[in-house]
Amino acid sequence: MLSIAAKKYPNSTAIIFSKKSMTYQELDKLSNKLAHSLLNLGIKKGDRVALCLPNIPQFLICYFGAIRAGAIVVPCSPLYKERELEFQLNDSEAETIVTLDNLYGLIASLRARTRLRNVITTALFDFATDLPEASAGSETKDILPPGTVSLPDLVRGNTESPPKIAIDSKRDPALLQYTGGTTGIPKAAILTHHNLVVNAIQFGSWLPTIREGREVVLAALPLFHIFGMTVAMNMPILKAETIVLLPRFETLEVLKMIQNHAATFFPGVPTMYIALINDPHTARFNLQTVRLCISGGAPLPVEVMRKFESLIRGRLVEGYGLTEASPVTHCNPVDRREKVRAGSIGIPLPDTEAKIVDIETGEHDLSADKNGELVVRGPQVMAGYWNQPEETRLVLRHEWLYTGDIAKMDEDGYFYIVDRKKDMINVSGLKVWPREVEEVLYEHPAVKEAAVIGVADPYKGEAVKACLVLKEGFRGRVGAEDVVRFCKDKMAGFKVPTQVEFVYDLPKTPAGKVLRRDLHK
Repeated sequence: MLSIAAKKYPNSTAIIFSKKSMTYQELDKLSNKLAHSLLNLGIKKGDRVALCLPNIPQFLICYFGAIRAGAIVVPCSPLYKERELEFQLNDSEAETIVTLDNLYGLIASLRARTRLRNVITTALFDFATDLPEASAGSETKDILPPGTVSLPDLVRGNTESPPKIAIDSKRDPALLQYTGGTTGIPKAAILTHHNLVVNAIQFGSWLPTIREGREVVLAALPLFHIFGMTVAMNMPILKAETIVLLPRFETLEVLKMIQNHAATFFPGVPTMYIALINDPHTARFNLQTVRLCISGGAPLPVEVMRKFESLIRGRLVEGYGLTEASPVTHCNPVDRREKVRAGSIGIPLPDTEAKIVDIETGEHDLSADKNGELVVRGPQVMAGYWNQPEETRLVLRHEWLYTGDIAKMDEDGYFYIVDRKKDMINVSGLKVWPREVEEVLYEHPAVKEAAVIGVADPYKGEAVKACLVLKEGFRGRVGAEDVVRFCKDKMAGFKVPTQVEFVYDLPKTPAGKVLRRDLHK
């Protein structure tokens, strides 16, 4: 996709970052250089290359460079703490990682406990220049130990032509994308080259208002998350759009970027649109260039859709997907307002089948307006979970992907998410699994028992609440702020409980299983 865009639109702007830009030809050449660099480091087809980067040009250079070298990309959140990153690196058996200079200390501390043998560092603005080769290099350049190299030094001088690596697009993995899946602890969805390209084509074909080579997309969604990767990177590159990169979502910065670069396409999660609606600065900015917004990751309140549409020239519609489907499976039509069903995730994308089955067995199709589990089938569905055959068999049955979401379909084929089959907590579109938070809470010396649930939050959709039974001698001595502080050191901020309730016991079944539903009462 990148090569085609570079051939058709070599001098068109591919990336805007920090007031500087990079053309499609430059991005294509740098990705080829990195591919050769990785091969020179001894990386072979199928080896895993982790990217611990925010939305900066280096993410795209390394993403496409690693894939062109035949490697499998493992995106990691730069917000992760040591234990979270260690798990993903060990589970994926990654031997190479690309990371920001300011995260080098964290990565260095993990080397002895992981298989990492290559650490590639980059400064935030290494490639934020008109001439990428002119970069001065990483801030840690002079003190890098063996096995560590700066990204600018790595790509400098390599050939600009693509390496010749044989890829079987339907069989060879391109990505290990971590998710909670439809059950429990994080696991990696294996997404092939075919999965990712198909989903970009499917989604791009769903947006008839997108004009090839003429759109400007605001990439505020994290590219290390599959939603941002497909909707704000892969599909825009397929359409040769200009991608305006934002390393983090800040309302004032988003408003400036939309106005300064005349952004036309702004995909996001509901919390982003809510923040912009409520920001007092919004009225000062011209957002009328925005023609299309796609919301995903969490339910979009109808009132939010209406209020945000009053700020832009175009439409805000809701879609649906999950990591295991690359991720998009459903979306509301965008060509005419009368086709949009407020509160609905829309209808399946081209070449995608969807139906509602009974919750108990998953074997019986349900009629319209009956609540059941949503299952989907299509070329964007993953090959399975990495080294998790049992988990794979649970969710992939006869080519159907069992989503774990309770939904219904109306007479016209529009789907509506009703509830979640499991206990996953949805914080601003990011998945939080109770078990993962509970394991951290159990490390606190004062905690005897812990149970985590999701509670309604007017801004984030859901928030994390911890219900704790303290050990004897700690009652009255440990407060909620102590627990929150403890968690902040061990996990990403969105997973940290915002509410802590101390109880004398937890409701349980006769077998000893905690009854989470009773904690909501």
